[in-house]
Amino acid sequence: MTAAPRAALQVRNLRKTYKDVLAVDRLDLEVRTGECFGLLGPNGAGKTTTIEICEGLLAPDSGDVEMLGMSWNSDAGRLRQRLGIQLQDTQLSEKLTVLETVRLFRSFYEAGPAPSEVIALVALDEKQNARVGNLSGGQKQRLAMACALVGGPEFLFLDEPTTGLDPQARRQLWDLIEEFKASGRTILLTTHYMDEAERLCDRIAIMDHGKVIALGTPRELIASIGVEHVLEFSAGSAARPLAVSPLRRIEGAREVRSQNGSVEMLVTELHRAVPALIEELSRQGLPLTELRTHSASLEDVFVTLTGRHLRDE
Repeated sequence: MTAAPRAALQVRNLRKTYKDVLAVDRLDLEVRTGECFGLLGPNGAGKTTTIEICEGLLAPDSGDVEMLGMSWNSDAGRLRQRLGIQLQDTQLSEKLTVLETVRLFRSFYEAGPAPSEVIALVALDEKQNARVGNLSGGQKQRLAMACALVGGPEFLFLDEPTTGLDPQARRQLWDLIEEFKASGRTILLTTHYMDEAERLCDRIAIMDHGKVIALGTPRELIASIGVEHVLEFSAGSAARPLAVSPLRRIEGAREVRSQNGSVEMLVTELHRAVPALIEELSRQGLPLTELRTHSASLEDVFVTLTGRHLRDE
């Protein structure tokens, strides 16, 4: 019988405080070898502190972190040789060229691919002699990815890697991330884009107030809120406001949220909820001015659990 592979990252009973703020509250987390693991949470949830502890940048108040079977306390030098880190906003010398920058980062590692190979991987061949200061935002993000990959890492930390990029640049980075995962290596990803998390992540942990409040595959998390569809609509006027309470009594309505003049209903059966909604609005004498529907998504899970939209943070 083959033994189960060791977790690439094991966090046990992690705790970290800043003055009177409890940032991480006895957190347990496991990232399996070869998976892309997403860590999501609103500002103040503790995810940045957790990641910085895992990266060896912060020391926890208590608890243990095991990375690739090693500890930061005893194996820091070896660990740094096996990790790649891309920050949300990587500050690189704008006067160096792309090739010079990648060569510099390659010099920090004992082994890894040639700089030219990594530059080709991130599709910056034609820009290798261009100065960093002349690159577009998307090109700088791809260069930051090259710097994270140049040591041939086994474990890659990606903190908001596509923030501020246009759709084409985002998808190019997605392809790079998927190629890295396909080679059997491991990724810990944070993102503010739910479509990005749904596409890239094998499993996702949602954090709030220093703890993991939900964990599973994207499909499992979506199924956990017990709804299949979301109705978004606008109705009524300043003279006659919508009464929301009767909507909660519609069959199959799990949750009703009203914000900024629009209403969201989480429902189990769309074909029953829409006629019931129209009937209730007619009873209140209100016009239906706008109606949209979509299948339940990871965004709906996040709002249900935290009461906030992740992008709003």
